[in-house]
Amino acid sequence: MTRMSRAERRAHTRTCLMEAAGRIFSRRGLQQASIDEVAEEAGFTKGAFYANFRSKEELFLAMLDERFAARLEEIEAVLDSDDALAEKTRRAGADLTAHLRADPEWERLFFEFAAYAARNDDFRQELVTRYRSLREATAAAFARSDERHGFTPPIPDEDVALMTCAMANGFALEQLLEPEAVGDDLYGTMLLIFFTGLKALAAQHAPAEEART
Repeated sequence: MTRMSRAERRAHTRTCLMEAAGRIFSRRGLQQASIDEVAEEAGFTKGAFYANFRSKEELFLAMLDERFAARLEEIEAVLDSDDALAEKTRRAGADLTAHLRADPEWERLFFEFAAYAARNDDFRQELVTRYRSLREATAAAFARSDERHGFTPPIPDEDVALMTCAMANGFALEQLLEPEAVGDDLYGTMLLIFFTGLKALAAQHAPAEEART
């Protein structure tokens, strides 16, 4: 068997710690879970934990970075396609639903950390920084799609990204609290209604803009 390089061993250790943390945090919650438990679950020492992460919060943020990167890839793939709006929104809804179903404990963990961030300003700033990066990248993807299709949105793409993010979080919360009432196609339907409305607003604004020129 080929021996792993130092960088590969470090990456493997980080991955194992993040996977173990997900299990421990889900079972015990943020406040009750300890770094000792995470390290033991992963099969490493406490020293190995601190060689990779300064705290439980930093480990969670690393987990969040991975998930945000994956979500951004899904969003960009949908927006870069030439599918009709109905198909794009259906696909985006299916992607998010599959993401939530694949790891149902993650959303519970995410909302727990979000509540913790509301009481801890330093951690809130770290969380907000990542959210802003995701929204900025999403807004840039919307802008590229708008340009390719010759569409001028009635509101800034940054606001569109913020609104879709808010809808995704609301959908995730509703599914967490009452999964039997939330259909698989709900988020896609929300997106279709939202973007259909944006197109209607853009069409209304166009004559007014032409009249002023």
